[in-house]
Amino acid sequence: MTNIHQMMSALKEKGLYREDFKHLSSEQAHKVEMEGKETILLGSNNYLGLCSDIRLKEAAIDATVKYGVGSGGSRLTTGSYDLHRALERKIADFKGTQASLIFNTGYMANVGVISSLCDRKWAIFSDKNNHASIVDGCLLNGSRLVRYKHCDMGDLERKIIEHRGSSNLIVTDGVFSMDGDVAPLDCIVKLAKKYGAITMVDDAHGVGVLGEKGSGTVSHFRVDDEIDIQMGTLSKAIGSIGGYVAGKQCFIDYFRNFARSFIYSTSLPPASIAASLKAIEIIENEDSKRVHLLKMANGFKNKLTDAGFIVSDTITPIIPVIIGDAQKAVEISKSLLQEGIFIPAIRPPTVSNGTSRLRLSLMATHTDYELEYVFDKLVFHAKRLGVIEG
Repeated sequence: MTNIHQMMSALKEKGLYREDFKHLSSEQAHKVEMEGKETILLGSNNYLGLCSDIRLKEAAIDATVKYGVGSGGSRLTTGSYDLHRALERKIADFKGTQASLIFNTGYMANVGVISSLCDRKWAIFSDKNNHASIVDGCLLNGSRLVRYKHCDMGDLERKIIEHRGSSNLIVTDGVFSMDGDVAPLDCIVKLAKKYGAITMVDDAHGVGVLGEKGSGTVSHFRVDDEIDIQMGTLSKAIGSIGGYVAGKQCFIDYFRNFARSFIYSTSLPPASIAASLKAIEIIENEDSKRVHLLKMANGFKNKLTDAGFIVSDTITPIIPVIIGDAQKAVEISKSLLQEGIFIPAIRPPTVSNGTSRLRLSLMATHTDYELEYVFDKLVFHAKRLGVIEG
């Protein structure tokens, strides 16, 4: 117990302590009621605003009336519905693959896929900034984990030459959640072909945002037929809950039989599956939301840069404003919350030391007036703390 208290005290001294949750009392939207106060939400992955779309609500209600609120068991016992089959077919068509398999979360998809596919004979080459669920999946199976410098293809090739095993996997985020930048999938595919490696992309933050009809980063780079495994989530732009893996039928059959996080979990409830089906249909047929979102995000990013902020280079609605010092990042976030703006402060260990940031994530439903207000308040508090000049 003494050691636990010491560790918690050290976190607080460094400005890294995670305080209590911010509780919402309204639907996930561009404006929410947070702790009893109307707040502009800039910390959500609800990029297209579909969490509160009436069409998803109606789909979920209809499914609940027909199927009930729970699924009753694992997909391999009694928990598999015709809705699950329909969504897996929909995802495969959307992603341009032969088949797909639904998991309960993106985390469970990554852990289940990587830990079941690889063993001690494998070498896994993972981008240094990959999501924690990728890293955890790699560590579970006893394979050799080799982390290459972020989006550095020279370093990746050097490490493949040095560390490759009898079987090899290159795994990367498509869009990096804390940086907003995009992995060079075209270059990764070339290296994979050259050295005989399997490729896997976590496209959680790319779906709905990039690619033809919003199908993701694989489509954005036009390497649909060359990425072996596409993983994604149903909880971000799709606005529901769950994860999935898509690819060739042989991979999907394998994961159905060996991915423990799939086999031993009660399946997602029908309401969530129905909402995801409706969301993908909307994304495929309503490009205007995505086009508007990307244009708005690019304009806001440029405005922040012109004001003197250090902003990561991004073509996505994720806009990281680098503050550097963790305590300053937290203080700005708290000050903004008092002004009715929620932007989370992201600190180590989620990001590297000295790169603490405010992670802004825009929704297609944010208004120009709201973003102007956010900009003015952000500039004011950044100047007050000496983050930018003025």
